[in-house]
Amino acid sequence: QVQLVESGGGLVQAGGSLRLACAASGRTFSSYAMGWFRQAPGKEREFVAAINWNGGITYSSDSVKGRFTISRDNGKNTVYLQMNSLKPEDTAVYYCAGSSLYSASAREFDYNYWGQGTQVTVSS
Repeated sequence: QVQLVESGGGLVQAGGSLRLACAASGRTFSSYAMGWFRQAPGKEREFVAAINWNGGITYSSDSVKGRFTISRDNGKNTVYLQMNSLKPEDTAVYYCAGSSLYSASAREFDYNYWGQGTQVTVSS
């Protein structure tokens, strides 16, 4: 069993930066692929970024490519999402997710574990 707890959300002006963190419990974290998803009000949850088990492979959605970076520290059981050049349309609840697969995935159904989410609000 893996438990995920996100932190680092908040209110920021457009053009600003935030770094989200997701702390995982359990000894198997280093064997899990991890991902970030987000859900804006009135919209479906969407993929943001994913990273494979050892951090060697990452994927990100076209909407955040070049602005957001996913990384992980297996020694700290933590995955990060560095968000730069934030836009009002990035406003959403951001969820961390863990997959028992080694490979990074953009598909929600590949993820077994989910955090509670952290709110990110970008003002114009």
